[in-house]
Amino acid sequence: MELREGERILKIFHHHPTPFVFDILKVILGSFPFLLLLMLFEPLLSGSWYVIAHLILLFLFSIIITYVSFIYWLDKLIITNHRIIHIDWKYLTVRDEADAELKDIQDIQTSEHGFLAYFWIFNYGTLRLDTPSSYVTLEFTQAPEPKKIQQLIMKSKPQ
Repeated sequence: MELREGERILKIFHHHPTPFVFDILKVILGSFPFLLLLMLFEPLLSGSWYVIAHLILLFLFSIIITYVSFIYWLDKLIITNHRIIHIDWKYLTVRDEADAELKDIQDIQTSEHGFLAYFWIFNYGTLRLDTPSSYVTLEFTQAPEPKKIQQLIMKSKPQ
């Protein structure tokens, strides 16, 4: 992503931390069956191999947690004085980058978690920007306080 001449960044938004915590908990819960298998095979392994197997398992799940963290925190929504840029990492090697000019934005839709959105921990949702072209639609999921992002975009939009 490169800024154009005269363009400056107004705000950068990352995903809300609550869904990230849930993703990490899923990875941790996914490690439990492997730990149980190791405990079942403990009588068949010597003491040193049992410890080595646990260290290997810990290392593998640490790599998975690191990978999930990188993918999660590299995604961002950048609002500049001319356009909105959404950088969405699918994998560490694949990234989608889409942008929309502020003047071309026709519709901004937000969705949140209803009553739970009054609590900071659940105040996240989806922000969807539509432009005249049916091709350019930006959708930023797990956006922190989508209504505030919508207000910032509307305030930044040229009249």
